[in-house]
Amino acid sequence: MALATQSLEQLCINSIRFLAIDAVEKAKSGHPGLPMGAAPMAYVLWTQFMRFNPKNPAWFNRDRFVLSAGHGSMLQYALLYLSGYDSVTLDDIKLFRQWESNTPGHPENFMTAGVEVTTGPLGQGICNGVGLAMAEAHLAAKFNKPDCSLVDHYTYVILGDGCNMEGISGEACSLAGHLGLGKLIALYDDNHISIDGDTAVSFTEDVGKRFEAYGWHVQAVPDGDTNLTAIADAIAAAKSVTDRPSLIKVRTTIGYGSPNKANTAGVHGAALGADEVKLTRENLGWSYDPFVVPEEALNHFRQAVTQGAATEAAWNQVLAAYRTQYPEEAAAFERYVSGKRPEGWEKSLPTYLPEDKALATRQTSEKTLNAIAGVLPELIGGSADLTHSNLTLLKGYGDFQKGSYQNRNLRFGVREHGMGAICNGIALHNSGLIPYCATFLVFADYMRAAIRLSALSQAGVDLRHDP
Repeated sequence: MALATQSLEQLCINSIRFLAIDAVEKAKSGHPGLPMGAAPMAYVLWTQFMRFNPKNPAWFNRDRFVLSAGHGSMLQYALLYLSGYDSVTLDDIKLFRQWESNTPGHPENFMTAGVEVTTGPLGQGICNGVGLAMAEAHLAAKFNKPDCSLVDHYTYVILGDGCNMEGISGEACSLAGHLGLGKLIALYDDNHISIDGDTAVSFTEDVGKRFEAYGWHVQAVPDGDTNLTAIADAIAAAKSVTDRPSLIKVRTTIGYGSPNKANTAGVHGAALGADEVKLTRENLGWSYDPFVVPEEALNHFRQAVTQGAATEAAWNQVLAAYRTQYPEEAAAFERYVSGKRPEGWEKSLPTYLPEDKALATRQTSEKTLNAIAGVLPELIGGSADLTHSNLTLLKGYGDFQKGSYQNRNLRFGVREHGMGAICNGIALHNSGLIPYCATFLVFADYMRAAIRLSALSQAGVDLRHDP
């Protein structure tokens, strides 16, 4: 493809691809294949649908984006840089995977502004996305009014074959379908390649039918490499479905543009190599030096800065009107978002003396949860089908279900691993919610990865268990 014939869209998509190629090549390690294949869907999502403010990554009503296939982190870093986030500069991209850089090998929320959750272990991110969507649904039900939608944003996830193979994703996505989380939209990078090669060696199920059985709205885009219109139409259709989460199967080619390594495991987790980079540049008509982005493409992406500021300003007007019409609710909402706790909340904690009758730890936990539930309305949580054993019920606060998202008792079912990752997502929604979850100690082993990521992400999820 000659450079002169490339449209602005192609320049933008190839800018994503070559930032990833060049960063991985310079680091001599990384995963270039996913960014090369997923660049078209990411471009459409970030430039046509996502609402965010690059200069205020913490703006509350932004859409949340999760790269569940976190090994393809250069996709997200390229998008952050191109869109104008200060947290990822061109120098940061040149330091990809280097010690203490803002561009580690997997996205980490505590390192890079604009990264919502820490992803890497496959399947965790999509489950975090379920938690983010549950947090949005809860806050919308609690604070929105018929004449004022204060909480109104989407959670978008890009996940891959590996995420769909991991059992944790089935746990959380099953629950998401039951709950009817219509603001959750997942784009499945359906490239049929994993580390072992073609997924035909181990993974031949119909993922779309599985998600339909979960209760999701499912679409397919057969040509995700070039058909941008089909991708955009599918996202728009997903947004129109308000009573179910959506999965969009986007058929892509891993390592798109590489003459010898595209559609092979060889481009999954290793640099292309100097010779293949040269051939890929020639194949895609890319005459720019490493780390150079054409001005037209950068200017197009950077429209997100002015658009984001305007979008946040419009929401601030909604918040101002809300303060006038609903001052008590506005004060509560702003306290939530600030992360501040009510003055003197700790005075509600029960106290015990040595001479008191001995109680099981689950009983003292129950007393504590219910003592603080009234003064900490942001407390929300539940158990993996052990509510009456763990004694985790918040009495009088109802079950969080489709149509009653304002309630505070979460029913996770027998899904310990998914439960942990969902609670991480709720905590990392950064809206002041305090999630807790519970199981028996032996079952906590099922959620070890989620516990580790909770600590790594500084999520602050409370895990209660009985020995």
